[in-house]
Amino acid sequence: MAGAPDGGTVLSEKMLAARFTEVVLPHLGDALSLARWLTGNQADAEDVVQEACLKAHAGIAGFAGGNPRAWLLTIVRNASYTWMARNRPRSVVAVGDLADLDDVSPPPDNDADSPEAALIAKANSAAVEAAIARLPQAFRETVVLRDINGLSYREIAAMLGVPQGTVMSRLARARGLLMTELGGRHEPA
Repeated sequence: MAGAPDGGTVLSEKMLAARFTEVVLPHLGDALSLARWLTGNQADAEDVVQEACLKAHAGIAGFAGGNPRAWLLTIVRNASYTWMARNRPRSVVAVGDLADLDDVSPPPDNDADSPEAALIAKANSAAVEAAIARLPQAFRETVVLRDINGLSYREIAAMLGVPQGTVMSRLARARGLLMTELGGRHEPA
């Protein structure tokens, strides 16, 4: 470490690289998942995450601690919207890469090992994925951040720049829309 002109300390390149490895790399999977949901496809998500990693590397010295995952996902979210504004016409609406829901689907029951049960489970998963993709952007983003990425209300509020109450309201409304849409698909047994 060397002294900075302002009297603080400057981290060496080696220390910055180690900090980047510790803070950013463990959360790249989540970063890619969020970018896929926001951009709608894998290739664009990879471009966004690469750009976000460059920004995270440039700002790693300023990372003040706290939740590194939330810090990185905030950078990814901002990079996603910047990238989409630059590379997509305004009339295009992005939807998430629906394969991410496979990671959060409940494991199949032991009694449900039949091909028919597997087909039903896959159809249900596809219905949930499609329903999330049809949510308005603000609701979809909130559901993905909370229910898929597991961020707290406080982290989501900070990330989106809205009060926690707004996060809770959006999440409740999104879940209500999902239940209405998915509940209308099935007849009671």
